[in-house]
Amino acid sequence: MELLNKLKTQLQGLEERSLIRKRRIVETPCGPRVAVAGRELLAFCSNDYLGLAGHPALTAALQEGAARYGVGSGASHLISGHSRAHADLEERLAAFVGAHLESPRALYFCTGYMANLAVVTGLVAGDKDAEIFSESLNHASLIDGARLSRTSVKVYPHADLAALTTMLQASSAATKVVVTDSVFSMDGDLAPLPELLALCEQYGAWLVVDDAHGFGVLGENGHGALEHFNLRSPYLVYMGTLGKAAGVGGAFVAAHEVVIETLIQKARPYIFTTAGAPALSHALLASLDILEGAEGKARRTHLNQLVAQLDAGLQLERWQRLPSVTPIQPILIGDNAETMRVGAALYEQGLWVGTIRPPTVAPGTSRLRVTLSAGHSEAEVAQLIAALNALERT
Repeated sequence: MELLNKLKTQLQGLEERSLIRKRRIVETPCGPRVAVAGRELLAFCSNDYLGLAGHPALTAALQEGAARYGVGSGASHLISGHSRAHADLEERLAAFVGAHLESPRALYFCTGYMANLAVVTGLVAGDKDAEIFSESLNHASLIDGARLSRTSVKVYPHADLAALTTMLQASSAATKVVVTDSVFSMDGDLAPLPELLALCEQYGAWLVVDDAHGFGVLGENGHGALEHFNLRSPYLVYMGTLGKAAGVGGAFVAAHEVVIETLIQKARPYIFTTAGAPALSHALLASLDILEGAEGKARRTHLNQLVAQLDAGLQLERWQRLPSVTPIQPILIGDNAETMRVGAALYEQGLWVGTIRPPTVAPGTSRLRVTLSAGHSEAEVAQLIAALNALERT
């Protein structure tokens, strides 16, 4: 069949360029040590930054939530799927990040991808005089949201405030929306949020911050990038994911109550989808307790110590560790095939590290994406450091 042959040819091309992606089946709970095909691996590739995904308190809360609310929600939020668990979680999330927003309110979503599609399209829905300014290294969900908005989109170079200033000055749009990651998922660096917010306030633009990799990790209380930079503004629209540091699943958008009500009325990814399982929302209440409490602070302290340990221990000559103070620690190798060879060699030693290639990153910048977790020990990170240093010299 000609159509199938065409797809087979495309797949073969990906294989030849070392770009094919494969799934591995994990047979144990998410954690530093997992079983794949009956073999135990030390994993440095999940986004479970605080090691909460398998936390017994969250497991117990999920079981309690299932006993109280059942499994499915049965409908969209705007029909009959909005449960007490969802409402309680949204109220708690609004309080969690509310110190950085004016008249805060939060809206829960099934995934971060859906939340980003909703916020980017919802802010400009029906607005014929709008323009979006998108960071060049933004997550795919923000890029897709901008494309789906059917409005003018300008892309500014990574962290280039001068270029963004020029774009904002030249824009005659009545509604301007600047969209950025807080922590860039493949580089681990932080967006210049204070300067971006100052520009948005100066030019009357919304600042949409995707804090997927900062929520729970950054800030003294784990409140994320806004707490880290001590920001507060009515111009902020904040998105945080709940399946990474929070250890469960889903995402939320927090902003001024008028913004949230606008999303409820206009954001198609929110309106036209079945609400998430109420039991997950119930479990997330327990997660937020941990994030704000003494245990959360202790886990963040340990995680930061592991980041410093990796930084001090790596002695790279050919490869480059990209500068990052976050749990995302990229090691730039460059060549696709070499990146895959190194990933396979680590795997043979029982170390599972993510191998990132185009189109996720630019051609010629393939890398290892090491992600650290508070669940890792210093000895485990030392094992990874020794393996990386040795492999780079072979």
